[in-house]
Amino acid sequence: MTPFRIEIPQAGLDELHRRLAAVRWPAPLADDDWSRGVPVWYLRELAEYWRTGYDWRAAEAELNRYPQFRTEIDGATVHFLHVRSPEPDATPMLLTHGWPGSVAEFLDVIGPLTDPAAHGGDRADAFHLVIPSPPGFGFSGPAGPGWHPGTIAPLWAELMNRLGYDRYLVQGGDAGAVISQQVAAIAPDHVIGLHVNMLLTYPSGDPAELAGLSEADQARLALMGRFDAELSAYMRLQSTRPQTLAYALTDSPVGQLAWIVERFREWTDAAKVPEDAVSRDRLLTIVSIYWFTATAGSSAALYYEGAEGMRAMASGWRPEPVRVPAGVTVYPHDPFQPLRGLAHHYLADIVRWSEPDRGGHFAALEEPDIFTSDVRSFARLVR
Repeated sequence: MTPFRIEIPQAGLDELHRRLAAVRWPAPLADDDWSRGVPVWYLRELAEYWRTGYDWRAAEAELNRYPQFRTEIDGATVHFLHVRSPEPDATPMLLTHGWPGSVAEFLDVIGPLTDPAAHGGDRADAFHLVIPSPPGFGFSGPAGPGWHPGTIAPLWAELMNRLGYDRYLVQGGDAGAVISQQVAAIAPDHVIGLHVNMLLTYPSGDPAELAGLSEADQARLALMGRFDAELSAYMRLQSTRPQTLAYALTDSPVGQLAWIVERFREWTDAAKVPEDAVSRDRLLTIVSIYWFTATAGSSAALYYEGAEGMRAMASGWRPEPVRVPAGVTVYPHDPFQPLRGLAHHYLADIVRWSEPDRGGHFAALEEPDIFTSDVRSFARLVR
């Protein structure tokens, strides 16, 4: 394992600023709403702030406060943060992000999770954290064909083995939740608990199963229908033509910005603009990581590689349920909400199910206090 520091060359920053100063803007298609996509007025202002107000060097220094490493596993170069708690008996936990996330999602929870005593908590709730970037994301190496949650999971299990962690928790959101489920499925003797803040549950097509859903689940089923009809355009493109998309996003920082910002507007507890739910600087740190590493295409390819499994599940196929103790948190403004009545088909031993009154898809980023408290509560039940 090789120690790693994020050090973007000044020439890279200068190139970003040059491109942001020379954007060719489209004419607005609507006055001020988001119904046709990201409004021009909003993106122009945000792009100018990215160019003149946002401080990448400060974000880089914040990330570099934590020990980082790169290692090669089965031909993949994996970047990860490894933050050990000052408490020697802390519980190891593997945290995995999805798309369009990054390790920066967890910056606000690293301190409280690793050193609870310093943040008004109980020392018994401490964790040693391992926070990797999936292949094709961030500072991990390029991702060739074949990397999807089922093939990434063995990398994560081997990473924890190399770090000397025999028993550990896994936690994830978005694709990180799917990867975490896979880790628990292949390494049940090592995973003491699985916690997710996204769980995909699909009806089998049996009318009796649909008729048996609760009123809350029926509302979530309608939300799934809206997502499929209106909010899933990005997914259809990334799961079918990620290479074509890569040209636009890798060549245009404003294109990359718009592609990610729209997800934060639609998937968070944001009243009008993404910054209602997520700090503007934190959002731009995530976008900057995608830009500087040129990983728009390789991260989108995760959808392409996993498309066959997603189509099978949407058609009614179900994998064997994960049998380690599991916890599920459902945030009210997350468009990917599980159907409680079907969750047992995917997780056989749900020991904690929580539904906070606020928050969205990017749980650790939007609501770090709720996220931290929820993970602690789950860990107390299983360790």
